[in-house]
Amino acid sequence: MSTAYITHPDFLRHEMGQGHPECPARLNAINEQMRSSGMLGQLQCLEAPLADIDDLKRVHSSNYVDFIYESAPADGYAQLDPDTAMNPHSLVAARRAAGAGLLAVDEVMSGRSENAFCAVRPCGHHATQARSMGFCIFNNVGVATAYALEKKGLERIAVIDFDVHHGNGTEDIFSQPRWRDRVLMVGFFQHPFYPYSGTANPAPNMINVPLAEGSDGAAARGAVETQWLPALEDFKPEMIVISAGFDAHREDLLGGMALVEADYAWITCELMAVAARHSQRRIISMLEGGYHLSALGRSAVAHVRALAQRDPPSA
Repeated sequence: MSTAYITHPDFLRHEMGQGHPECPARLNAINEQMRSSGMLGQLQCLEAPLADIDDLKRVHSSNYVDFIYESAPADGYAQLDPDTAMNPHSLVAARRAAGAGLLAVDEVMSGRSENAFCAVRPCGHHATQARSMGFCIFNNVGVATAYALEKKGLERIAVIDFDVHHGNGTEDIFSQPRWRDRVLMVGFFQHPFYPYSGTANPAPNMINVPLAEGSDGAAARGAVETQWLPALEDFKPEMIVISAGFDAHREDLLGGMALVEADYAWITCELMAVAARHSQRRIISMLEGGYHLSALGRSAVAHVRALAQRDPPSA
């Protein structure tokens, strides 16, 4: 078995205006670092398909999905919120970003791949059931998780989020009663910080760990060891789905934390150990944030290199 690397050229066609930090250069930086590091030769490279409308409506309201389809512009930009816009290629890119997660589920459930990394854009973890925000259109990890639960027969999935921003959209989806016994979401994030959520009365299936500005790898590792891992051991997930944001890196000026590549590799190895015990090694990771191009590329390589190790060392 291998690690799948799922992406598509259509992701480069989505852009939200000159100077926008969530830009095609992000994906180019990751792909270039994957090539220069030699990682691409170790991966099963696949192209992301288009998610169907029914897959999107499994986690988003019908009205919202219809609104996104209807908002796709023939030219120029359609502004969805102050931070998020669509150009004529954005709908296809957003459908492929969600579709990458669906393909990843199929890959790991069939045994063709042990795990998968989806190098996608637009990102997704701020997209709620009925709202686009924070550069996100469809909730990619939400679509993949719901598909695995509803169509692949899984009973328990853990969603992990280590982006510098709280994954409020994912929490909005999976805090609903229909998912609470089947989805455990664990994450850390800078607080107080956009989107200013995650600390007020979270649902019982949410393990949210707010960290102060300036928090480094030691703080992140402490959150993982004392709060994530005990909850994951109790939950015994049958699959792990990761919102992999790399904007908590110390070089990323859109955040204020201080992680480095080794921290992302360590977190990945710890999650792989959980997956080996409970999930038949099944992990799906989907790109979220990360805006310093060099740090993003290096961090993604560290994360994927750890995923590609058959027997990763424990910390």
